[in-house]
Amino acid sequence: MRCLLIYDIPDDRIRTKIADVCLDYGLDRVQFSAFSGDISRNLQEELFLKVTDLLAKKAGNVQLLPICGKDWVNRLVYEVIGEQKLVTSDE
Repeated sequence: MRCLLIYDIPDDRIRTKIADVCLDYGLDRVQFSAFSGDISRNLQEELFLKVTDLLAKKAGNVQLLPICGKDWVNRLVYEVIGEQKLVTSDE
């Protein structure tokens, strides 16, 4: 099942550790503080527990959103790097 994990964490050290955990679970970075990937619901729950344990009682917001395949395929994406348009979902 596809998921999107997003976070807003002011502590650089914790933010970096959370990014590393997301990468360890095979998620892809889609924004600076957003990762997505296709992992089972059990692994999503495990990932969320690890991330929230890292955050503990420090300031921050972490959200893990499961996304069904149909909704993921229908998402709209537009990405430009430099002056070259790389991806558009609505063409």
